[in-house]
Amino acid sequence: MSAAVTEPEVSPQIPPDDPTSLLPKKLARSRPLFDPEIVGRAVRASFVKLNPVTLLKNPVMFVVEVGAALTTVFLIRDITAGAGGIGFTLQISLWLWFTVLFANFAEAMAEARGKAQADALRKTKTDAIAKRVISAGKVEQVASSALRAGDVVICDAGDLIPGDGEVVEGIATVDESVITGESAPVIRESGGDRSAVTGGTKVLSDQIRIKITSNPGETFLDRMIALVEGAQRQKTPNEIALNILIAGLTLIFLLAVITLQPYSVFSVAQAGAGSVPTVAVLVSLLVCLIPTTIGGLLSAIGIAGMDRVMQHNVLAMSGKAVEAAGDVNSLLLDKTGTITLGNRQAVEFLPVNGVTAEELADAAQLSSLADETPEGRSVVVLAKEKYGFRGRHIPEGEANFIPFSAYTRMSGVDFEGRRLRKGATEAICKFVMEYGGTVGGDVQEMSDRIARNGGTPLAVADGRRLLGIIHLKDIVKGGMKERIAQLRRMGIRSVMITGDNPLTAAAIAHEAGVDDFLAQATPKDKLEYIKKEQAAGRLVAMTGDGTNDAPALAQADVGLAMNTGTMAAKEAGNMVDLDSNPTKLIEVVAIGKQLLITRGALTTFSIANDVAKYFAIIPAMFMATYPVLGKLNIMGLHTSQSAVLAAVIFNALIIIALVPLALRGVKYRPLDAASLLRRNLLIYGIGGIVAPFPGIWLIDQILVALRLA
Repeated sequence: MSAAVTEPEVSPQIPPDDPTSLLPKKLARSRPLFDPEIVGRAVRASFVKLNPVTLLKNPVMFVVEVGAALTTVFLIRDITAGAGGIGFTLQISLWLWFTVLFANFAEAMAEARGKAQADALRKTKTDAIAKRVISAGKVEQVASSALRAGDVVICDAGDLIPGDGEVVEGIATVDESVITGESAPVIRESGGDRSAVTGGTKVLSDQIRIKITSNPGETFLDRMIALVEGAQRQKTPNEIALNILIAGLTLIFLLAVITLQPYSVFSVAQAGAGSVPTVAVLVSLLVCLIPTTIGGLLSAIGIAGMDRVMQHNVLAMSGKAVEAAGDVNSLLLDKTGTITLGNRQAVEFLPVNGVTAEELADAAQLSSLADETPEGRSVVVLAKEKYGFRGRHIPEGEANFIPFSAYTRMSGVDFEGRRLRKGATEAICKFVMEYGGTVGGDVQEMSDRIARNGGTPLAVADGRRLLGIIHLKDIVKGGMKERIAQLRRMGIRSVMITGDNPLTAAAIAHEAGVDDFLAQATPKDKLEYIKKEQAAGRLVAMTGDGTNDAPALAQADVGLAMNTGTMAAKEAGNMVDLDSNPTKLIEVVAIGKQLLITRGALTTFSIANDVAKYFAIIPAMFMATYPVLGKLNIMGLHTSQSAVLAAVIFNALIIIALVPLALRGVKYRPLDAASLLRRNLLIYGIGGIVAPFPGIWLIDQILVALRLA
């Protein structure tokens, strides 16, 4: 047998100065914000949404539509009667309809992006031919649409997998790019947590038997299509509460405006001068007073949040899941593959007294030549990088390689009269003593010290000589400590879950900077921990991929299941990560918080915006009835008609101007709640108050210059 030291691939660390490298590279797949096809679809949907039955779900915009219809009726009456001054009423009617259409457009844009993604997914659906097993040794070819849950099919290299299922026999590489967008194939095999396969993906090598777990129309791809469309998105509790608030404000202002008409009639009769505001003016006042900005954008904000999650290749089962992610207090992160790279790596050679580090490294490398585990390969790499031991050729027949055995707990090689062994400290010490050697106390001390610090010690021996210890370490991902610190600034408590012993878990937890850890965790332990957190009033998020994670995923407020995981895990979670990247849960939390911040920011802007419009429209509107109010016309608007029309136009245009912000979301920064509140009030509160003044003044100047008012 011959062996050579090669340069095995070692999982790269994420650079600590680039936390964005944790983000999946999926944004390139998302369409431009104002893609012509999406805009065209949204424009058509905006008119369809004028249906009062549809608009009734949005009380604010329903009131605006009723007002637009009312002014249109009075406009038609005036035209029929040959009354004068219809130009003003015509413009008011048009801009009120534009206000409704612009609000519909914001929601339709968010929905259209989801529908475009759904259309792309539909194109991937094919009615493949399946080889269904009907009895031992007998196979029939049927269309995939004819398969039912429980059927067993055979897939060879080049075959499309005809439906969702579990691999019950064999192992194969599968191309899942149709689902995940990733070109790298994945391994699917019977048993364990990598047995789930998805209909529409392609087998690249070998043969597997699959037990179908879904009926036609119930596949994962079908559920993806239904989810990403977003049109049937349920409103979240916070969104419902905000809807009730703005509906209440709308009702209050509606009652206030209705009472203005008789009050104005009485005032004019008493004074013997002045004029009563027209219906068009009163409707304009109502539309400018009620929170139309947030009323028009509220639904779009929620749908766009789900769309942003989808751009990160995560399927959210509902808008509630995305919003819950924004409210999460505790984040449960699996140690292996999430906080650490997932494979222990050799980081140090520790020789005993009388042995040089080079001698230990040489023996460790030779004993690892046939060790194909990531740990064994890392020993070879470390010896090469630190001491320059490069590739060496061992002729066939001159060496006897000893594979690792769970019984002996060691591996190695017999070569040129040397018996090199590498393995657990206890096993190697026993090996040395069996050959008549002695074991010094410094070996056990080094071994215990490494274990206390969260590492794994491997002893190395050459026959009766014990040479030293290899320090294997679970490498914490670069940038992870900074990300955990960001979570802490966001007010989120991080908890590491691991099956390691408490000493090892404590060391890794300290290095990663997490707030707490759960060692030697069983499925029951995870479930009980989540219940305890929730009982204390906290919202919990966690990731998982195995059937043993399903109970905890179902219990968590946000359960992110890996697409490579079992069907039980995917069914239990309320989100599925198509890239199967456990770290992405951090990004999902950030998107949820961005959704909440965007809604809060635009609500603040909308209310502040309305306050400013009061000073613009009310003095101008009632100057004819109460000349003393002219002193409050601080912007110097030309006439009551130009002021009212300018306010209505600004009210409509500000909705369309904020559509990109509603769809993209306010830029998220990991700040505490107090800092976020101050920032929102400073930017969107003061900005909402200030913006209408120059906006309405400019529109007033344009209207007068164009002689439209």
